[in-house]
Amino acid sequence: MPGRQITDHQMRLLMTLRQTDNTPIAAAKAGFSTASGYRIEADPRPPSTKRASRSRRRPDPLEHVFEAEIVRMLSAAPHLRSIAVYEEMLRRHPDLGAGIRRTVERRVRQWRAVRGPEQEVIFRQIHEPGRLGLSDFTDMADLGVTVAGEPLDHRLYHFRLA
Repeated sequence: MPGRQITDHQMRLLMTLRQTDNTPIAAAKAGFSTASGYRIEADPRPPSTKRASRSRRRPDPLEHVFEAEIVRMLSAAPHLRSIAVYEEMLRRHPDLGAGIRRTVERRVRQWRAVRGPEQEVIFRQIHEPGRLGLSDFTDMADLGVTVAGEPLDHRLYHFRLA
């Protein structure tokens, strides 16, 4: 299928089918083109081992200012918006250029995730009617209830649906 990456499973399937079928048939059964089948036969490493890790496409434009200035600003005011940081950096360093907005936003978001203020975590609870019951016993001996002059040692049982 065009535009889709070939998985390790598809490659192993091709190599298994290749023992009984020719390359075009084995590639079709594995779910990709004949050209991909021939390309895999030429380099039989699994696709997961072929992928190189992605590196930077260009030099970091914030390399000299992020730790020195931006982190200092965020430490002093952790809830400062990234657009305000961006505008302040353009005011201080006009040579940075307008194309660094997304870089500033991304770097500020990463800094907040690791070193920013603690975030409140909420676990919502959904109680479906009739699904959960609450049950409780209460010891009533302390009330001093008597029946025909004899103390009544008893408990009350309480049950309700959540």
